[in-house]
Amino acid sequence: MAARLRVYALIFAAIVWVSPPGRAQDSASPVPTIVQPPPAVDTGPPATSTVMRTNSMDVLDDKKKLGRNDYVSFRVVEDRDNESQRLRVNDSGELEVPYIGLVPAEGKTCKELAHRIKGALEKEYYYHATVILAVDRVSEKSRGRIYVYGSVRAQGPEEIPPNETFTVSKAIIRAGGFGDFANKRKVKVTRKDGNDFTVDLKRVIEEGHTEEDLVLEPDDQVYVPQRLINM
Repeated sequence: MAARLRVYALIFAAIVWVSPPGRAQDSASPVPTIVQPPPAVDTGPPATSTVMRTNSMDVLDDKKKLGRNDYVSFRVVEDRDNESQRLRVNDSGELEVPYIGLVPAEGKTCKELAHRIKGALEKEYYYHATVILAVDRVSEKSRGRIYVYGSVRAQGPEEIPPNETFTVSKAIIRAGGFGDFANKRKVKVTRKDGNDFTVDLKRVIEEGHTEEDLVLEPDDQVYVPQRLINM
């Protein structure tokens, strides 16, 4: 009996000896968990850049209506350079478009305006024009408007920028500058309460007295008179 037990012991020892090292440990080890990274969320490029990469007018925005001081990106697909230009809706609500000049833009969507520009371009300059137009920057809310008339290049209303000190000299610059016979020394500003101010813009602009450049308020009227004699 003892001899039989010794034989069994030798057989068991031989089995353990021939087993590959680490097998028992491997079988007991837990399977490692592979943590997958969260899927990337594709937010896509900004709307403007997406539109400006297209060659189709069908995808243009037909919801947002343009306003004064909005900026848009403009491109004609058939142009050789195919580069976009940044255009601004001016204080009169118009967009100055290459080749065709000023086009009414205020209150129109990019899609509406693009088709209007397309028609104008195809009348004289293009056999076929694919116009791509997208809002680049929306103007912040205006603080009101002032009115410039008299001896300036472009009379009419002007929006007061929201984040700018808007003075008489800036209003004249935005009106295209003085007319040929403007009296720069007697620019008149009339407030809605009836108060009048006279600003000598010759001193402000040419002599550097910027402290005399009156800051404009909503509904101010700026009048530039003419000189009696052109000297």
